[in-house]
Amino acid sequence: MARIIGVSNQKGGVGKTTTAINLAASLAVLEFKTLLVDADPQANTTTGIGFDLHNITTSLYDSMINNMAAHDVILKSDVPYLDIIPSHIDLVGYEVEMINFPNRERVLKNVLDTVRNDYDFIIIDCSPSLGLITVNALVASDAVVIPVQCEFFALEGLGKLLNTIKIVQSRLNTELQIEGILMTMYDGRLRLCNQVVNEVRRHFEDIVFSTIIHRNTKLSEAPSVGKPVILYDADCKGSVNYLNLAKEILQKNNMTLMTNEEKIFE
Repeated sequence: MARIIGVSNQKGGVGKTTTAINLAASLAVLEFKTLLVDADPQANTTTGIGFDLHNITTSLYDSMINNMAAHDVILKSDVPYLDIIPSHIDLVGYEVEMINFPNRERVLKNVLDTVRNDYDFIIIDCSPSLGLITVNALVASDAVVIPVQCEFFALEGLGKLLNTIKIVQSRLNTELQIEGILMTMYDGRLRLCNQVVNEVRRHFEDIVFSTIIHRNTKLSEAPSVGKPVILYDADCKGSVNYLNLAKEILQKNNMTLMTNEEKIFE
């Protein structure tokens, strides 16, 4: 049964979509069956993994609003072991359309429950807001990764997100955990970056990942060619960072990489 991890921060420009794409791709490269769910109406995850939105005929919207089976919406990416449920701009209307719908916070959970046994991991790229779509993602998730940019206002808005997570934990999903806070866009040459990392670690201690995502040109370029960074340049710092993050998450969850012998008998 898949471990479902939401990637969430309502503050824009923190590397949320970059993290969702590249964490999912890294888990897939390590041969864990992974489903990437684009729950952001901007659909940047969908294009960042190589799909043209003009060619997308069905999306997460169809599963959440029109009750289309998740299996009929899933697309295979160019990365072995990595599938995606694409997004569409129509998802913007979800909150209005579902306002009087019973259990509207659990719609995404019900969609993903139908495919949960087909994967080892399901990674959800959340909408950059604290609205109903993000609440759906948090209700569906076992844990949440919170990307935080290494900049002066790093902690701004983090309190609101943590408060939302607490509300979801108390009322809608008592099993929800914080997988970790992920420091992104780190530049070791800047004293400010080091101060921010130290400050976040002082505040949040054990829930901050050891892995830090460095500023990296290849990481920024990869979405423009519709590839995760590990397919664009496997040796760059961004690829190494996200592989390390994937391995840290595996270690946290007592999951180990399969040996060749185990793969043969799987």
